[in-house]
Amino acid sequence: MQSLKVLLVEDDSFQLMAVHQMLNACNIFDVMTAENVATACESLAHRGAVDIAICDLQMDGPDGLDMLRYLAENGLAKAVLILSSAEQSVLDSVAHLARQQGLRVLGSLRKPASAAILQRLCEDYLNLPAIAKDTLPLPQVSHAFSLDELYQVPAGARHDADGGFTQWVAHFQPKVDFQGRLHGVEALARWQHPQHGVLSPGAFLPALEYAGLLPQLTWRMLHQALELAARHRLDDGRPLPVAVNFAPQILELPGFTERVLDMLDALELPADVLTLEIVETAGPPQFTLQLESLLRLRLAGCKVAIDDFGTGVSNIQRLLQLPFSELKIPAEFVRGMLDDERKTAIIAGTLAIAERMGLRVVVEGVETAEEYAALQFLGTPWVQGYYIARPMAERELVIWMENQAVRDEAVC
Repeated sequence: MQSLKVLLVEDDSFQLMAVHQMLNACNIFDVMTAENVATACESLAHRGAVDIAICDLQMDGPDGLDMLRYLAENGLAKAVLILSSAEQSVLDSVAHLARQQGLRVLGSLRKPASAAILQRLCEDYLNLPAIAKDTLPLPQVSHAFSLDELYQVPAGARHDADGGFTQWVAHFQPKVDFQGRLHGVEALARWQHPQHGVLSPGAFLPALEYAGLLPQLTWRMLHQALELAARHRLDDGRPLPVAVNFAPQILELPGFTERVLDMLDALELPADVLTLEIVETAGPPQFTLQLESLLRLRLAGCKVAIDDFGTGVSNIQRLLQLPFSELKIPAEFVRGMLDDERKTAIIAGTLAIAERMGLRVVVEGVETAEEYAALQFLGTPWVQGYYIARPMAERELVIWMENQAVRDEAVC
């Protein structure tokens, strides 16, 4: 922790002193303090970039939003921690804005700060993957990998049978109902990096998109997911249903539909085993091509889910335009729903819309028993999240499924 360089921007002198002392107690001594944005900018100009910027929001003159924008535009903080007395809903929105600007957000906390939480967040920062020195020349892509690192995969690790990188592996997260019955799994990409260990998409996906490698990653995930479906069965004997994330531009690739159906045929799988989860990414859409691809796959029997409903372009208009069969409520609406009636109202309203439209609903990001219980009062969606199971490799998934079967037999 002693190696960390921290900027603390706080206009309340007592809060400034208190947080400074907490950082010292965490063995963080290289701390620049500033009571306003102007002073903070001067300190950064004089002493250079920091590892973590801890920023208040409400200040006289330029405020915390100005500070965050300045940090993002000039690349002067590797991560930020938002600390304010504003309402949690405001803090969540500011954190989202900061991420949109390319900042890595460690957390958004209400005052007063907790020494234990500060220490944990700083430790989390130290445990983040190392950043390649020759990073991409895009301000919106933070903590990315260099193009050389993306392309120069060790010999033998690239171009396997399905045309992907063997370091890219799928982990699988179960979807269950409130009786605990398994209804399928979602394939989630992981990179088994030789130096950094297992990385989640947030650490490498922006770089892959920029490098033009998103199609290779998608085909790799689809191939692994369908192989899993062919190897494992539900209790009723059906192949294990799988869901795979697809960016809209992938739907526009020549021969996209034919390749998906060929992969299903090669493994002798029915089309309804596959759900395509459509996720939003940057880039101009070719709506006609996307719609045609999805319609062909729906006519063949595949299912289509609208991912992260209610965020970005995933809105009600999109729900009317494309042939969806499933709607996924993102973790943003589940997190904090017990203390925020607005989030509960959004989930309840979405469930009502889906029921009227005949759509299956999956609620993501269910992490606690309290969230799970609260959802039971709102409807009968399927649920997915750490409370049920974390994403896991196939061998762990098999053990989890066997344990579920034993539990179900014991209940019966």
